[in-house]
Order: sequence, then structure tokens, then C-alpha cells
Amino acid sequence: MLDHLSIQCADPAAAAAFYDAVLAHLGGERVRDFGDVIGYGVDGQPSFWIGPLEADVANRAVHVAFTASSREAVHAFFDEAVARGATVLHEPREWPEYHPGYYGAFVRDPDGNNVEAVCHRPG
Repeated sequence: MLDHLSIQCADPAAAAAFYDAVLAHLGGERVRDFGDVIGYGVDGQPSFWIGPLEADVANRAVHVAFTASSREAVHAFFDEAVARGATVLHEPREWPEYHPGYYGAFVRDPDGNNVEAVCHRPG
């Protein structure tokens, strides 16, 4: 249903360094770069964008979940995020209350957003 999503960042360079590193573990990469507006995606198509705050107000946290191809990729995403100083919200585990086989990990990015990597394949 979604074509793309964009979030605003207090420090676009810090956000770019974070997303460059963690999304690489999920097959994502920087596919468009307009200075401090950057698009990430797979196969050259940007679906997740970051950019600077557009107003002089505090950032309102959002929840973003990225698809992982395997549980190992969820762990790699999580380990990379933690190594970069992300706050742990939930360590990798199965979430049966969502549906059988839902396996995810949740962290806070540099702007306080709740960022998740999720695999929907059974263990």
C-alpha cells in the first residue's frame, strides 16, 4: 500500500550514518542522495527517505518497520544498531501476539524513532 515514507531528522548526517549501516543488513542501500535528503531502497527504488527538520519544533517519534529476509538479518540489524549506540526497546524475539512466526527487534534511532527489523518467516 505504501510507496514511500519520509522522516525528519535533527541531524541528517548522524541519521544517514545510522541508516547506511543498519539497512545494509536488510538488503537496503542509499539509492538517492540530495545532500541532506537521502532515499534508501532495494533495486534502485527509494522507499524510505530521511531529511532535515522542516520546522523549528521537536521531532515527533514514529514507528518504522523494515522487512528482514531472515531471523539472522534481524539479529545483524539489531547488533549493528546497538553498536552504533541505539537504545534497545526490545531484543530480537518471536512476537506470537502479532502472528505465529513474527520475529522482530526494536531500537531507537538517533532521533528517537522506534525502528524495527521484522521477519515473517517461521523459525
